[in-house]
Amino acid sequence: MAEENGAAPQVRMSVMAQFVRDMSFENVVAQKGVSGTDVQPDIQVAVSLDARKRQVEHQYEIVTKYKVTSKNKATGDVLFLLEVDYGGVFHVEGVPDDQLHPFLLIECPRMLFPFVRRIISDVTRDGGFPPLNIDTVDFLALYRQEMARRAQAQAQAVPN
Repeated sequence: MAEENGAAPQVRMSVMAQFVRDMSFENVVAQKGVSGTDVQPDIQVAVSLDARKRQVEHQYEIVTKYKVTSKNKATGDVLFLLEVDYGGVFHVEGVPDDQLHPFLLIECPRMLFPFVRRIISDVTRDGGFPPLNIDTVDFLALYRQEMARRAQAQAQAVPN
């Protein structure tokens, strides 16, 4: 009815499920020991995203992949490595086709973030380290970087 009046369709999104697809935690300190007493952790967090349409109409699976590496600044030795693939199944309606890709890779991961942040905090704490509360991820900036990277790769692939 709203579409007949010229109004945009109502966007509807709901989270159908959330899950850990894959996770690994390596406590290198416990395995090898720490050389020296001067430990200054340097934490690096890499985030990547994946989205795919499911067979059910209007359903999409979004997977956020986090790789957290902690190294000792003084020696460069790895303290721990945590990798988490955290997914969600979303029901999305009313998003125009030209806006669906950014919606899935910005809004959906934004909804999943607090849950995966908690998992990362719990795993690092349970692994013998202070709980790591990673900074909020700017999924819009991440999306823009990926689109720029793809555009550059495509431009380089085209012969002159």
